[in-house]
Amino acid sequence: MCADDPERAVRFYREVFGWEIQRWQGPMPYWMVKTGEAPEPGIDGAIMERIPAVGSVNTVGVDSLEETLGKVIAAGGSQMGSTQTIPGVGIFTYVHDSEGNLLGLMQPTMDAP
Repeated sequence: MCADDPERAVRFYREVFGWEIQRWQGPMPYWMVKTGEAPEPGIDGAIMERIPAVGSVNTVGVDSLEETLGKVIAAGGSQMGSTQTIPGVGIFTYVHDSEGNLLGLMQPTMDAP
C-alpha cells in the first residue's frame, strides 16, 4: 500500500491489527508487512511512499468489528458509512486508515460456510 507518511501508516497498522512491520534496508523507503503466522492466511505486503495514487480496497478479517473500529479511530482513522450485516458471511464496514486509504473490515459469523 502507498502512504503520504509511511511511518505514520506503520504506526496505524501496528496499533490497529498488531502486524509485524520492518523497514527494508534497501535503496528506497519500504516497509515489509507480515500480517499473520502460518497456517493462518494473511495478505502480507508492504508500505511505501505514495507515488502517484493508485486505488485499491483490501478487506481485513477481524475477531471483533466493534473493538477494531475503536482502534481505527484511536489510531487516526475513521469509519466510512455504516456497519452492514451480510447474511451467512459476517458483519462488514469500510474505514479509512491514517493515510486516507479505504479498506474493509469483516467479522465473520459462526454460521458462515
